[in-house]
Amino acid sequence: MTTQDFATYIAGLPRVLAGAAALFRDTDGRVLLVEPNYRDGWALPGGTVESDDGETPRQGARRETAEEIGLDVELGRLLAVDWVHGAARPPLVAYLYDGGVLTTEDFAAIRIQEEELLSWRLVAREDLAGYLPGELGLRVVAALDVLTEGTGTVELENGQRVG
Repeated sequence: MTTQDFATYIAGLPRVLAGAAALFRDTDGRVLLVEPNYRDGWALPGGTVESDDGETPRQGARRETAEEIGLDVELGRLLAVDWVHGAARPPLVAYLYDGGVLTTEDFAAIRIQEEELLSWRLVAREDLAGYLPGELGLRVVAALDVLTEGTGTVELENGQRVG
């Protein structure tokens, strides 16, 4: 196969987007959420993986966390992988990493990226659905279950466990 044939082959392959986020908690188990200024609702610290630049999902989650809330921390294990179908976009593969339990000092050090975020807050598990509707909320609850149960990474499709 020539270089041109290979490039044509690659250009014709299906596309998928990749996103990565971190799940941070406090000592009471509440989840750190951020409020974007570019859309309604809440989210986790994270965003698009810059794969064209060679970034991995783990690197993307760490970079986005440092950019969005000013915390540059080594992330823990992969908690969930979610394949999310899109109506007006290619599918998204969402990676969710354990950000760990933050200290009082960590919370005091949070500095939100004002270009993208309005605020942050801690939300109890039972209140997550009110802040994170749809597959993101389901993904976060599945990841919390992984932490509580001590099980391995969970595979999801549109926030629902596979199998």
